[in-house]
Formats: sequence, C-alpha cells, structure tokens
Amino acid sequence: MRTIVLNKNTLKALWYTLISSSGWSWFQKLIVFIIFSLVVNHLSTPESFPDGASYRFPIEGFLSTIVLCILIGIIAELNFKFYKKKYFSKKIEIITIVRFMVTTLGYITIMYIPLFILLNIVAGGDTEFYYLLIGLLLTLLVSFVAIGLVYAQDMYKLYKLSIKDAEITIESGAKTTKLTYGNIACFYSENKIVYAVQNDGKTIITDFTLNELEEKLNDQLFLRANRQIIIHKDAVEQIEKIENGKLRVRLKACVENDAIAEINISRYKRRAFMNWFQ
Repeated sequence: MRTIVLNKNTLKALWYTLISSSGWSWFQKLIVFIIFSLVVNHLSTPESFPDGASYRFPIEGFLSTIVLCILIGIIAELNFKFYKKKYFSKKIEIITIVRFMVTTLGYITIMYIPLFILLNIVAGGDTEFYYLLIGLLLTLLVSFVAIGLVYAQDMYKLYKLSIKDAEITIESGAKTTKLTYGNIACFYSENKIVYAVQNDGKTIITDFTLNELEEKLNDQLFLRANRQIIIHKDAVEQIEKIENGKLRVRLKACVENDAIAEINISRYKRRAFMNWFQ
C-alpha cells in the first residue's frame, strides 16, 4: 500500500486554512468522503492501481468505504452536537476536546466491529482477527485526522464566541441585567455581597458568590486573583512587583474601593497569574 506523507508545515497550513474558511456543508463532506474512498481503494491493492494491466474498478471496496464514511460522519456529528450543547457552548477546553475525540472514536469502534464482520459474511470472506485489528486501527487513525480537520472551524468559532460575545445574566433583587464579558472589569466581594464592576466604573449588586462565578465564567478571560476579587484580563492596567515575590495589580476601572484599588497577588499564585495574563 502506498503512503502519502504530509510534513509539519503542510499540516499547519491546512489547519489554518480550515479554521479561517467557510463552514463545511454536508455536500462538501460527502464529496470529501467520495474522493477519500476512491483514493484509498485505488491504492489498497495492486489490481486496483489505475495504471495496472489488470485494472478493475474496486466497486465493492468503494461502496463499503462510502457506507463506513457516512456512518462515521453521522456518529461524529451527533456526538459533536451533544458536546456542543453540554460543554462547548460554555467553554472550549483541551480536556473537553480530548474527551469528544475519545468518545467519538469509541463509538466508531463499537460500530466498526459488527459492520466489518457483516460485510465479510456478505462478501463471502473469512473474518480474521488480524485484518479486523489492522482495519480498525487504520479507520481510527484516519477518522481522528478527518474529524479534527472537519470540526476545527466549528470549535474555533465556539472558542471565539466564548471569550468575546458571551453574556452573563445578573439578578439583583427584582432587577435582571445582562452583561457581555467584554463589558465587565471585575467582580468583588464586600460584606458577603458580590458586586459586578463595569468598565465605566458602574457597580451592580449580584446574587452570586465568587465561588459560583468562578465556576461559571470563562477562565481564559477571568481569574480569581484572591479571596475577594475576580478580574477580567483586559481590565488590567498595570502590574507591579512588590515585596516577598508578590504582585500588585491596578485596573482601568475607577471605583473607590480598597479591594479594587490595590489587588495583591500572592507569591504562590504569581506564576499562575502571569501565565494566564500573558
């Protein structure tokens, strides 16, 4: 079987092209499946090489691969919709993406084994464990690459949405206010009451605790600086090194409150803070 090798720069260029291009429609995905099936089946055996003297169009393998690709596509799409609704719509994290890929490949494995046995019985072939294992491993490898490329743009869009246009609903007594992440400078606690501070310095009383907000907010933009305050990355105006390895952070928002005027980052949290900020 012939092997096509893609170097690192080629894969990198392909990735950035995919995430910056328009979305993949079902028609585009079907075309990709057909082309992939044609290429694979024409390279799988010497008899299928187009330039061979005994060339025969691999109709059985071609149709089998199309069916397999369609089933894999359905599994990936359904699993992506589930993860989008439950996880990706809130926050895009590496661990969640890994879980999506692992579970998708797991479902493909569950589907592949009985399908392989069934197709072999229909074709009158022998179901040998060696061929089953090799076929499964190749299918999982190709599926991993294909699913990653096809859903790269969708995940990228969800990521951008989560850090730019996401909103939080703040309830304060009888009032309900919606704030976008970009309009929030920080949240701080005083006398067991948590306040939301907007970029213009206006404060809103919330019914949240800082612990609840820490779980709810996108941690790519917000960080629990200390026990009293959660700050937005873009709201930071100045970072100053002070005694004992600590940091002092000043925000752009002007609020007359000691918790916001000088935000101290302990030396134990200094590295985590700088990694987040940078």
